[in-house]
Order: sequence, then structure tokens, then C-alpha cells
Amino acid sequence: MSPDVEQLVQRLEQLNEDLADLAISRLRDSIDAGGDKLPVDEKLITRARRSVEKAATLLRSTGGAEPEYF
Repeated sequence: MSPDVEQLVQRLEQLNEDLADLAISRLRDSIDAGGDKLPVDEKLITRARRSVEKAATLLRSTGGAEPEYF
């Protein structure tokens, strides 16, 4: 994998962790406030985190090369 792609993968992994932390924070805030439903923004944050995780996985699996289906 080229250094620039590796750097991008590392940034995506950090963003994934940041989004996970934010989602957990939203859940804790909801519980502390006595809520019994998941906060809507937590669901959106989790969806975004999964997308970022998929992007990092895709870049890692291709070794930085263009996938065959592109």
C-alpha cells in the first residue's frame, strides 16, 4: 500500500474511533437524562461510522490499487 493511501486509512481509522466515542457519549447522555429510546443522532452517527469503517477496509483490502469492479 502506498504511503499516501496508508495515511488516509489511518485517518479513517481515527475518524471511526471518534465517531464511536461520540455515539457512546450520545447514548450516555440519553440514559443520564432518563430516556428510554435511542437518540436519533446516535443512529446517524453509527451509520456514518460504519461507512467510514467500510471505506478503510476497502482501501486496506485493495492495497491501494484500484478494485477490479471500478
